[in-house]
Amino acid sequence: MTSRDGAALRLAGASKIYRQGPAEVVALAPTDLTIEAGQFVAVMGPSGSGKSTMLLLLGGLADPTSGEVYIDGHRLSTLDSRARAALRRRTLGFVFQELNLLPGLTALENVTLPLELDGVRFRQARRAALAALERVEMGDLAGRFPDELSGGQRQRVAIARAAVGPRRLLLADEPTGALDTVTGEAVMRLLREHCDTGGTAVMVTHDARLASWADRVLYLTDGRIVDDARDADPATALGEGR
Repeated sequence: MTSRDGAALRLAGASKIYRQGPAEVVALAPTDLTIEAGQFVAVMGPSGSGKSTMLLLLGGLADPTSGEVYIDGHRLSTLDSRARAALRRRTLGFVFQELNLLPGLTALENVTLPLELDGVRFRQARRAALAALERVEMGDLAGRFPDELSGGQRQRVAIARAAVGPRRLLLADEPTGALDTVTGEAVMRLLREHCDTGGTAVMVTHDARLASWADRVLYLTDGRIVDDARDADPATALGEGR
Protein backbone atom coordinates (compact mmCIF):
# COMPACT_ATOMS: atom_id res chain seq x y z
CA MET A 1 0.00 0.00 0.00
CA THR A 2 1.48 3.31 -1.00
CA SER A 3 0.40 6.67 0.28
CA ARG A 4 -0.17 9.82 -1.67
CA ASP A 5 3.18 11.22 -0.56
CA GLY A 6 5.03 7.89 -0.94
CA ALA A 7 4.86 7.03 2.76
CA ALA A 8 2.73 4.41 4.45
CA LEU A 9 2.96 6.14 7.83
CA ARG A 10 4.36 9.51 8.84
CA LEU A 11 4.80 11.62 11.94
CA ALA A 12 5.44 15.31 11.31
CA GLY A 13 6.62 16.95 14.51
CA ALA A 14 4.18 14.75 16.43
CA SER A 15 4.43 14.74 20.21
CA LYS A 16 2.41 13.38 23.12
CA ILE A 17 2.27 14.97 26.56
CA TYR A 18 0.24 13.53 29.42
CA ARG A 19 -0.83 15.77 32.27
CA GLN A 20 -0.83 14.45 35.81
CA GLY A 21 -2.28 17.23 37.90
CA PRO A 22 0.03 20.24 37.55
CA ALA A 23 2.83 18.08 36.13
CA GLU A 24 3.45 17.22 32.50
CA VAL A 25 4.95 13.93 31.31
CA VAL A 26 6.49 13.98 27.84
CA ALA A 27 5.74 10.49 26.50
CA LEU A 28 6.98 11.40 23.01
CA ALA A 29 8.94 14.53 22.14
CA PRO A 30 8.24 16.22 18.76
CA THR A 31 9.16 13.54 16.26
CA ASP A 32 9.60 13.39 12.50
CA LEU A 33 9.34 9.85 11.12
CA THR A 34 8.55 8.43 7.69
CA ILE A 35 7.89 4.71 7.16
CA GLU A 36 7.77 3.59 3.56
CA ALA A 37 5.53 0.90 2.13
CA GLY A 38 7.19 -2.50 2.34
CA GLN A 39 9.30 -1.67 5.39
CA PHE A 40 9.42 -3.79 8.52
CA VAL A 41 10.30 -1.44 11.38
CA ALA A 42 11.13 -2.54 14.92
CA VAL A 43 10.89 -0.03 17.78
CA MET A 44 13.06 -0.68 20.82
CA GLY A 45 13.94 1.11 24.05
CA PRO A 46 13.60 0.81 27.82
CA SER A 47 10.25 0.80 29.56
CA GLY A 48 8.71 4.27 29.50
CA SER A 49 10.77 5.39 26.51
CA GLY A 50 7.71 6.15 24.34
CA LYS A 51 7.50 3.00 22.22
CA SER A 52 3.84 2.21 22.81
CA THR A 53 2.91 5.89 22.61
CA MET A 54 4.52 6.08 19.17
CA LEU A 55 2.55 3.02 18.08
CA LEU A 56 -0.72 4.53 19.33
CA LEU A 57 -0.06 7.74 17.38
CA LEU A 58 0.88 5.84 14.21
CA GLY A 59 -2.36 3.87 14.47
CA GLY A 60 -4.54 6.87 15.12
CA LEU A 61 -5.55 5.48 18.51
CA ALA A 62 -4.27 8.59 20.30
CA ASP A 63 -4.16 12.22 19.24
CA PRO A 64 -0.82 14.03 19.21
CA THR A 65 -0.40 17.00 21.53
CA SER A 66 1.35 18.79 18.69
CA GLY A 67 2.27 17.98 15.10
CA GLU A 68 0.54 15.77 12.56
CA VAL A 69 0.02 12.08 11.86
CA TYR A 70 -0.46 10.74 8.33
CA ILE A 71 -1.80 7.28 7.52
CA ASP A 72 -1.63 6.29 3.87
CA GLY A 73 -1.33 9.97 2.98
CA HIS A 74 -4.35 11.06 5.01
CA ARG A 75 -3.75 13.75 7.63
CA LEU A 76 -5.68 12.52 10.63
CA SER A 77 -6.38 15.98 12.04
CA THR A 78 -8.57 16.71 9.00
CA LEU A 79 -10.80 13.67 9.57
CA ASP A 80 -13.79 13.45 11.89
CA SER A 81 -14.13 10.48 14.23
CA ARG A 82 -16.22 8.44 11.79
CA ALA A 83 -13.82 8.95 8.88
CA ARG A 84 -10.85 8.18 11.11
CA ALA A 85 -12.44 4.93 12.30
CA ALA A 86 -13.20 3.93 8.70
CA LEU A 87 -9.60 4.64 7.69
CA ARG A 88 -8.30 2.45 10.51
CA ARG A 89 -10.65 -0.40 9.64
CA ARG A 90 -9.73 -0.35 5.96
CA THR A 91 -6.02 0.42 6.22
CA LEU A 92 -4.58 -0.76 9.54
CA GLY A 93 -4.38 -4.04 11.39
CA PHE A 94 -3.36 -4.31 15.04
CA VAL A 95 -1.61 -7.28 16.66
CA PHE A 96 -1.15 -7.14 20.42
CA GLN A 97 0.09 -9.52 23.09
CA GLU A 98 -3.48 -9.59 24.39
CA LEU A 99 -5.09 -10.96 21.23
CA ASN A 100 -8.70 -9.98 22.01
CA LEU A 101 -10.16 -12.81 19.95
CA LEU A 102 -13.86 -13.23 20.70
CA PRO A 103 -14.24 -16.60 22.48
CA GLY A 104 -17.76 -17.23 21.18
CA LEU A 105 -16.69 -16.97 17.53
CA THR A 106 -14.70 -19.45 15.47
CA ALA A 107 -11.35 -18.50 13.95
CA LEU A 108 -13.10 -17.85 10.64
CA GLU A 109 -15.78 -15.72 12.27
CA ASN A 110 -13.18 -13.70 14.21
CA VAL A 111 -11.32 -12.90 10.99
CA THR A 112 -14.53 -12.20 9.08
CA LEU A 113 -15.88 -9.75 11.66
CA PRO A 114 -13.82 -6.63 10.69
CA LEU A 115 -14.97 -6.92 7.09
CA GLU A 116 -18.61 -7.37 8.08
CA LEU A 117 -18.39 -4.31 10.31
CA ASP A 118 -17.15 -2.40 7.29
CA GLY A 119 -20.16 -3.45 5.23
CA VAL A 120 -18.59 -6.20 3.13
CA ARG A 121 -21.15 -8.78 2.02
CA PHE A 122 -21.18 -11.98 4.04
CA ARG A 123 -19.96 -14.38 1.35
CA GLN A 124 -17.26 -12.02 0.15
CA ALA A 125 -16.10 -11.43 3.72
CA ARG A 126 -15.90 -15.17 4.44
CA ARG A 127 -13.89 -15.80 1.26
CA ALA A 128 -11.42 -13.06 2.18
CA ALA A 129 -11.21 -14.32 5.77
CA LEU A 130 -10.54 -17.89 4.70
CA ALA A 131 -7.84 -16.69 2.30
CA ALA A 132 -6.21 -14.74 5.16
CA LEU A 133 -6.30 -17.83 7.39
CA GLU A 134 -4.79 -19.95 4.66
CA ARG A 135 -1.93 -17.47 4.29
CA VAL A 136 -1.02 -18.11 7.93
CA GLU A 137 -1.55 -21.88 7.55
CA MET A 138 -4.73 -21.91 9.64
CA GLY A 139 -7.27 -22.73 6.93
CA ASP A 140 -7.77 -26.28 8.23
CA LEU A 141 -8.62 -24.95 11.69
CA ALA A 142 -10.99 -22.19 10.57
CA GLY A 143 -13.95 -23.79 12.36
CA ARG A 144 -12.30 -24.04 15.77
CA PHE A 145 -12.94 -21.69 18.67
CA PRO A 146 -10.05 -19.79 20.34
CA ASP A 147 -10.02 -22.06 23.41
CA GLU A 148 -9.50 -25.03 21.08
CA LEU A 149 -6.31 -23.49 19.66
CA SER A 150 -2.78 -23.25 21.01
CA GLY A 151 -1.22 -19.88 21.83
CA GLY A 152 0.69 -19.83 18.57
CA GLN A 153 -2.40 -20.76 16.59
CA ARG A 154 -4.40 -17.99 18.24
CA GLN A 155 -1.63 -15.53 17.37
CA ARG A 156 -1.82 -16.65 13.73
CA VAL A 157 -5.56 -16.01 13.76
CA ALA A 158 -4.91 -12.55 15.20
CA ILE A 159 -2.45 -11.81 12.40
CA ALA A 160 -4.94 -13.04 9.80
CA ARG A 161 -7.59 -10.77 11.32
CA ALA A 162 -5.16 -7.83 11.24
CA ALA A 163 -4.22 -8.40 7.61
CA VAL A 164 -7.58 -9.50 6.17
CA GLY A 165 -8.86 -7.77 3.07
CA PRO A 166 -7.01 -4.77 1.61
CA ARG A 167 -5.26 -3.74 4.85
CA ARG A 168 -1.50 -3.78 4.38
CA LEU A 169 -0.31 -1.82 7.43
CA LEU A 170 0.28 -3.89 10.57
CA LEU A 171 1.09 -2.45 14.00
CA ALA A 172 2.28 -4.98 16.58
CA ASP A 173 2.97 -4.38 20.29
CA GLU A 174 5.07 -7.20 21.75
CA PRO A 175 3.27 -9.76 19.55
CA THR A 176 5.36 -12.72 20.74
CA GLY A 177 5.58 -11.84 24.42
CA ALA A 178 3.41 -14.76 25.55
CA LEU A 179 4.82 -17.31 23.09
CA ASP A 180 7.67 -19.79 23.27
CA THR A 181 10.77 -19.28 21.13
CA VAL A 182 9.76 -21.58 18.28
CA THR A 183 6.24 -20.19 18.01
CA GLY A 184 7.53 -16.63 18.34
CA GLU A 185 9.89 -17.19 15.44
CA ALA A 186 7.01 -18.49 13.32
CA VAL A 187 5.06 -15.29 14.05
CA MET A 188 8.08 -13.20 13.08
CA ARG A 189 8.34 -15.10 9.81
CA LEU A 190 4.72 -14.22 9.05
CA LEU A 191 5.38 -10.51 9.69
CA ARG A 192 8.52 -10.68 7.58
CA GLU A 193 6.64 -12.32 4.69
CA HIS A 194 3.91 -9.69 4.98
CA CYS A 195 6.48 -6.98 4.29
CA ASP A 196 8.32 -8.96 1.63
CA THR A 197 5.06 -9.05 -0.34
CA GLY A 198 4.50 -5.30 -0.17
CA GLY A 199 2.97 -4.82 3.25
CA THR A 200 4.28 -2.61 6.04
CA ALA A 201 4.76 -3.51 9.70
CA VAL A 202 5.80 -1.60 12.81
CA MET A 203 6.59 -3.74 15.84
CA VAL A 204 7.42 -2.76 19.42
CA THR A 205 9.74 -5.26 21.07
CA HIS A 206 12.28 -5.58 23.89
CA ASP A 207 13.99 -8.54 22.17
CA ALA A 208 16.99 -7.77 19.94
CA ARG A 209 16.70 -11.19 18.29
CA LEU A 210 13.19 -10.36 17.13
CA ALA A 211 14.18 -6.85 16.06
CA SER A 212 16.87 -8.36 13.84
CA TRP A 213 14.13 -9.59 11.50
CA ALA A 214 13.29 -5.97 10.65
CA ASP A 215 14.69 -3.77 7.88
CA ARG A 216 14.99 -0.85 10.26
CA VAL A 217 15.31 -0.52 14.02
CA LEU A 218 14.38 2.64 15.92
CA TYR A 219 15.79 3.12 19.43
CA LEU A 220 13.88 5.41 21.78
CA THR A 221 15.05 6.95 25.03
CA ASP A 222 13.03 9.44 27.07
CA GLY A 223 10.55 9.94 24.25
CA ARG A 224 13.15 10.62 21.56
CA ILE A 225 14.56 8.59 18.69
CA VAL A 226 18.25 8.29 19.52
CA ASP A 227 19.20 5.85 16.76
CA ASP A 228 17.72 4.76 13.44
CA ALA A 229 19.48 1.65 12.12
CA ARG A 230 18.55 0.76 8.56
CA ASP A 231 19.07 -2.31 6.40
CA ALA A 232 20.38 -4.41 9.26
CA ASP A 233 21.27 -7.97 8.28
CA PRO A 234 19.38 -10.45 10.51
CA ALA A 235 22.04 -13.07 9.89
CA THR A 236 24.58 -10.85 11.64
CA ALA A 237 22.59 -10.77 14.86
CA LEU A 238 21.13 -14.26 14.73
CA GLY A 239 24.07 -16.08 13.24
CA GLU A 240 21.72 -17.63 10.71
CA GLY A 241 19.34 -16.77 7.91
CA ARG A 242 15.77 -15.64 8.28
